[in-house]
Amino acid sequence: MKKRIAGLFAIMLSVSLMLAACSSNNNQPGNASSPPEQSGDAGEKPSGPVEISVFAVQEQGIDLPTNKFTQHVQDMFNIKFNFEVIPSDGAKEKRQISLASGDYPDAYILTGYVDQFTQTDVLKYGKQGVIVPLNDLIDEYAPNIKAAMESNADLKAFNTAPDGNIYGLVAYAQCFHCSYPNKLWLNTSWMEKLNLEMPTTPEQFRDVLRAFKNGDPNGNGVKDEVPLSGSTEDFGVRVLPFLMNAFVYNDDRNYLNLTNGKVESAAIKEEWRAGLAFAKSLYDEGLIDPGAFTQNAEAFKKIGENADTQILGAGAGMHPAIFVNIDKGNKYSADYNPLPPLTGPNGSSFATHDGGGVAPGAKFVITNKASKEAQIALIKLVDYMYTWEGQTNAASGMEGIDWERPGPEDVALGEGVKAMIKAIPAAEGEAPRNAGWSGMGHFYMPAEYRDSFVQGTDIYDSNAYERRLYQATLLYEGHEPKELFPLWSVWVDPAEADEASILQTNLRKYVEQSALQFVTGNKDLTKDWDAYVKGLKDLKVDRYLEILQKAYDTSNK
Repeated sequence: MKKRIAGLFAIMLSVSLMLAACSSNNNQPGNASSPPEQSGDAGEKPSGPVEISVFAVQEQGIDLPTNKFTQHVQDMFNIKFNFEVIPSDGAKEKRQISLASGDYPDAYILTGYVDQFTQTDVLKYGKQGVIVPLNDLIDEYAPNIKAAMESNADLKAFNTAPDGNIYGLVAYAQCFHCSYPNKLWLNTSWMEKLNLEMPTTPEQFRDVLRAFKNGDPNGNGVKDEVPLSGSTEDFGVRVLPFLMNAFVYNDDRNYLNLTNGKVESAAIKEEWRAGLAFAKSLYDEGLIDPGAFTQNAEAFKKIGENADTQILGAGAGMHPAIFVNIDKGNKYSADYNPLPPLTGPNGSSFATHDGGGVAPGAKFVITNKASKEAQIALIKLVDYMYTWEGQTNAASGMEGIDWERPGPEDVALGEGVKAMIKAIPAAEGEAPRNAGWSGMGHFYMPAEYRDSFVQGTDIYDSNAYERRLYQATLLYEGHEPKELFPLWSVWVDPAEADEASILQTNLRKYVEQSALQFVTGNKDLTKDWDAYVKGLKDLKVDRYLEILQKAYDTSNK
């Protein structure tokens, strides 16, 4: 599994995960049943193709110059692309070097989900004039983008800088299951064998883990069971956020709470200490795999897919494919089912919610090197991807090759939603079709679009995996706090952005390292707590909260 952006599963088990886990769930504009509105007309086209240089991140199985979607949009918008194709590893550094040197292309449209421009980047290069405002282009040439922003206040907030300019377009993909990333999956076949009920409190969960450890649920006569494990490699796979949410809300990013409009640090509260004490008690009993705090995704999956016999009792993850294979016929996949949020001693029963899996910043920008003709052609191209047909052709592949119109018997993912798009699965051993841009295309995937994809009805079949995740996420929906700090859509004052970024990095590292030390016993929750709090103060947690409070108050105005 690829790492998610924004520190995703960077959101969104990333978008790459979203595309993989969602049977190519792609997006469409506000109304899935409405036909696409075309951008521009032939009368505006220049006599010859408009040559456009584009920075593109290479994906496996895609050859951009010969790609069928490339050919489709070049013909449609009278474009001739000159791609600067680079591998995903080092893409961000390559982009930054090109911008710093002044040797950059007309557009960064295919930066990919691995490397969006941050909000700070957008403001910096927008103020410098390196990337051009899109407001007028959208008004004149992009009816679908304009309509989407007029009908979706969140989308408009994501894209509109504090000065009112739209310097770039965010990758907007409302992935329901991605928006509640910190799930936990219990081995329900073991629970049935041990005659256990689904736990609802931390103490009941402890009892289940004890039974997994001591009850020989795999029946091999060896005490080799791993009650609970996870990983550190990606967003949504760590064990602590699920456990902590029974005590205090854990956003698993910046550890922020919002109470009556006041921005607070969760990691300084007594409830945080209580959550760490519970996690430590599980660790001390051997109920949490020590590797959960050190291992990568590959090591975690080796536990879930142990060759000799099943050994994993519970796994932390946005979805179970992180630690078990989900292919049809897999012997372990169906055993793991979601554990709803636990209710702690103070009544807390939270679930981490990240606002739909949308990372702030911009995936598409036009630079000042682009001619007026190139700017018009580019905005029309992206406007086409704001239609359900254009989005699907870009992200999934061309109609008739990678997807088709559903039949009357096909069922959409969303309840009561009309099925609009049906994926055409690849045959075993089939060569890459090279018909779409996948993660390199621009994303406009509102929930109603994603819900219109055909999904199977047997949730344990691999072709219905997205339905399985959708149903699991319903158990977490509504467990977010009434007030959430919307870090994904709040714009920090440009004069304070660099300072906030440094503080954010230092504080997050300190909180996470300290949490691990408290749980594993390298720090004592009684003797060392005051020193830990002082460390937060020394790292200027109050200043960080002050900056975010100002940004939040400004956004609310």
